[in-house]
Amino acid sequence: MQLKGKTAIITGASRGIGRAIALSFAKAGANVAINYSSSHIAAQEVVNEAIKYGVKAEVIKADVSDYLEVENLIERVLNEYGSIDILVNNAGITKDNLLLRMTEEDFDKVMNINMKGTFNFTKAVSKVMVKQRKGKIINIASVVGIIGNAGQSNYAAAKAGIIGFTKSVAKELGSRGINVNAIAPGFIETDMTAVLSDKIREQFTNTIPLKRPGKPEDVANAALFLASDYSDYITGQVLNIDGGMVM
Repeated sequence: MQLKGKTAIITGASRGIGRAIALSFAKAGANVAINYSSSHIAAQEVVNEAIKYGVKAEVIKADVSDYLEVENLIERVLNEYGSIDILVNNAGITKDNLLLRMTEEDFDKVMNINMKGTFNFTKAVSKVMVKQRKGKIINIASVVGIIGNAGQSNYAAAKAGIIGFTKSVAKELGSRGINVNAIAPGFIETDMTAVLSDKIREQFTNTIPLKRPGKPEDVANAALFLASDYSDYITGQVLNIDGGMVM
């Protein structure tokens, strides 16, 4: 699957799943804009790896929950590369707690980054893609948005919102040649899951028919497919990358 000559924006791409997607796209020939919010060094390391594949890559800091910052990022990428062919809304955080202990601030923070950030980037980039009459938008949801998880009501709400948002926007933009799909990862080995205890990790693994956690590259492979021409007749879908955890 080739993305040669295409330009992709990946939000939250300094680590984990976002990093894997960015490098997968670069390997396939896409120029990549690496969005980050706090870790410039990590984001620059992704750029350094990406350019080894002979593509253009740059770091762009932006708060995904701030629409003005998002618009400025979109304008910068468009001016630099001439088009925006792929958007991956990957930026996300967790602020886990039981509902009775969860603060309003922690609920709002997760919703603003995970859900509103997806809205901001999709709205801003769709203006470009509608004019081009083509584009691929990939939203990173979660199986937690499908089945829920105790202690993650804010995260589950945001990810469930992303799934509904994906399907609605797919219906709005399909006639303009724009494909909008979501990926729902399961238990993936990232910094976010590395903090879990061995007991909890074992419990998660036991619920997976393939009996192993996923890797960021597993999600990146699915994103590469959805970004490529092979997915041109697929839109409004949610692809679970979870080893069979949710069936």
